[in-house]
Amino acid sequence: MKVDFVVYPEHGRPFTADATYRQDGEAKPIVIYTHGFKGFKDWGHFNLLARYFAERGFVFIKFNFSYNGTTLEDYSDVHDMEAFGQNNFSLELDDLKALIDLVHDAQGPVQQQELDLTRIYLIGHSRGGGSVILKAAEDDRVKAVATWAAVSDFDQRWPEEVMEQWKQTGVQWVPNARTGQQMPLYYQIFENFVQNRDRLEIKQMIRKMRQPLLILHGEQDETLPIQMAHDLQSWKPDAELHLLPETDHSFGGKHPYEHDELPEAARVAADLTVDFFRKHA
Repeated sequence: MKVDFVVYPEHGRPFTADATYRQDGEAKPIVIYTHGFKGFKDWGHFNLLARYFAERGFVFIKFNFSYNGTTLEDYSDVHDMEAFGQNNFSLELDDLKALIDLVHDAQGPVQQQELDLTRIYLIGHSRGGGSVILKAAEDDRVKAVATWAAVSDFDQRWPEEVMEQWKQTGVQWVPNARTGQQMPLYYQIFENFVQNRDRLEIKQMIRKMRQPLLILHGEQDETLPIQMAHDLQSWKPDAELHLLPETDHSFGGKHPYEHDELPEAARVAADLTVDFFRKHA
């Protein structure tokens, strides 16, 4: 079954989420899937991914970051550009906390007898991969983590002239190749990173992370260099690394995705992740 629900984080902007699972009264491990920079919970093949994990005995929860550009009224795609521009990494970590808190709530959307709260696993794609590493490092309720094509650093190290113009104008624009939208990045995201660097520096926080980590990265990733996967493992040498041949940044997915089965690369990634989580039960 699939349950749709709303999460109310402390910062005040609620967000949508859903849980897919077999309702059988048995406690099941929980997977929380975290989308990337321009992503949203129903992008591409993500609903197929939810079903795939549910068929293998997990409660699969995916969600929209509160400031990802969706709204409670319309979460079918990214459209609220003002919200998108106001997003930052601290807000995303607060959203993850609110979601994990809600999973533990006896009045939450999934009945407690369906949940094994000792086995909460995080998957993060792209920028979301950085967020789940940071969240695990600060939250012992997380049992293990898998990153799919993750960033290794939130600091883009833009040239000085770009930074100066960004500071002066307060905004820079990022194109969305799929929709043609010009998506704003307000300067506050950089200010938030600098002000909270001790919480948001992946290189430092991953070394504090006690949970097992699986790193997956496509050898044909056109968005994030494969070196990022090697960097993550170099900072956490006990992490398990798999480089997937003929796999791009989205693991074969696109939006809209009109097939009934997962892309092969996503299926391989899912199988590796299922095995990893079961190994770290």
